[in-house]
Order: sequence, then C-alpha cells, then structure tokens
Amino acid sequence: MRFKSFLFLFAAILALTSCVSTKQMSYLQEHEEQVDSIIQVQRLRKPYRIQVGDLLSIRVKALDQDIVGMFNPIGSENPNATTEESVYFDGFTVDEHGNIRVPTMGEINVLGFTEKEVREKIEKKLLEEYFKKEANIFVTVKLAGIRYTTLGEIGQGSQVIYKDQVTIMEAIANAGGIQDYGDRENVQIIRQYPQGEEVHIIDVTNIDALSSPYYYIQPNDMIVVNPLPQKALGIGTTGLELFRTVTGLVALAASMIVIFTR
Repeated sequence: MRFKSFLFLFAAILALTSCVSTKQMSYLQEHEEQVDSIIQVQRLRKPYRIQVGDLLSIRVKALDQDIVGMFNPIGSENPNATTEESVYFDGFTVDEHGNIRVPTMGEINVLGFTEKEVREKIEKKLLEEYFKKEANIFVTVKLAGIRYTTLGEIGQGSQVIYKDQVTIMEAIANAGGIQDYGDRENVQIIRQYPQGEEVHIIDVTNIDALSSPYYYIQPNDMIVVNPLPQKALGIGTTGLELFRTVTGLVALAASMIVIFTR
C-alpha cells in the first residue's frame, strides 16, 4: 500500500514539474496591468560601427558612367548567381587590419566607422583624386545584409537578412522559431566587440524585451537558445503527452508489482 502511495506521489510531482507551461512558450507577454494598452517604446539605437569580417556593398554613380565603371564591381559576369553569391563576390570584406580594397582607390580603413562616415570618406577621396564637383557623384555604402548564427533549440546554422535593422524577434522567426523545449526566458546573444566577445541575455517572453538594448541584433551575432530542464526528462511538452507518459509508467510499475507479489 505504501508503494502505491509513493508511486502516486511520484506521478503527481512529475506531472507538476515536467510539463512546459504556456507562459514559457509564449512571446512578448504583457504585464497584467498593461493588457490591451498601447505599447510605446523609445528606441535609442546607436549607429552600428563596422568591425573586422563585415561585408560591405559599395556603389558609385555619376554623370559619366564610363568613369564610374572602374569603381563598381562587375556583377554581370555570373548572371545565374544568387543574391548571396553576388554579394560575396562583389562585396568588400573588412580584413584583420580594418581595411577594404576598392578598385583604383586601393585600401581604405573603415574599422570603427559608421556607414555614413565611410560614405563621406569615399566621396571625399573621389572628389579629391578623380572627379570634379560638377560630376555629381553619388555613393552608397551599406552592410551587405545582417549575418548571424543560431545554435541550440532553434533552427541551427548561418542566417542572413537583407535589411538595415533586424530585431531579435525577426532573427528568431527567420531561423524557424524556437522549439518547444527552448528556454525563451534566457536567450543568449554572443556579440563581437573590439575588445572581444560578450554574452548578453534577453527574455523574449516578456514585453520589456522591446526596450532592451539587445532587441536589435548586429552583424556576426550568435544567438544561442539552451534547452529547458524538462527536455532531459524526455516525457513530452504538453499535458496530454505527459499524461500518456505517466500512465505508461504507472502501468509498468503495476505490472511489476503483480509479477513480484504472486
């Protein structure tokens, strides 16, 4: 009789502690006092400063397109190339010294500069060495997409989104979303800085994530989603799955009792 009571108590504890709750699986939940309220978030996003390994897309336009042609990469050599391939071959990668090599202009240091500052630097060099003011040159400098990596309980691999700004929610969605056993309350963002890498934590189940300084990802971020403790038990995420598992365990234990008490 004591064994049966212990078995029932064990099953009850297992049921209470092992199921993944709706709260753990839901994104951007509002606080009770904020339900149905208008969310106003002031985003103070600092301009991104270029780092080693970034890939830049640079285009130069002017009235005389023949002269401009020597500065722009030739993208028509492989018309069947995908966007990713063309960006890789035609873009300008920042080397370990923080420089890019631009046709005719040579090496230009871009490490620590914003896109706007790099554009102004190139425009100034072109006006000083190659063009007159009347040429009406127009330079665009952009990061060739936001590249990041995902690991853990999320679609794993290298991802790229061709936008100027990408939120953590967009990055997660682009990777296929977080799996049921993923810990949404402690999503890790491993970010590169000149002094090294740092780990930041963001809780994507909480509406306060919208005002987090890490809500916007940066190029070369690594997003890691670790599993919840429930995954180690391997008994299911939903109440029905848990019920089936516990029922199976109870049935197995009951069978063993019958066999050994005969």
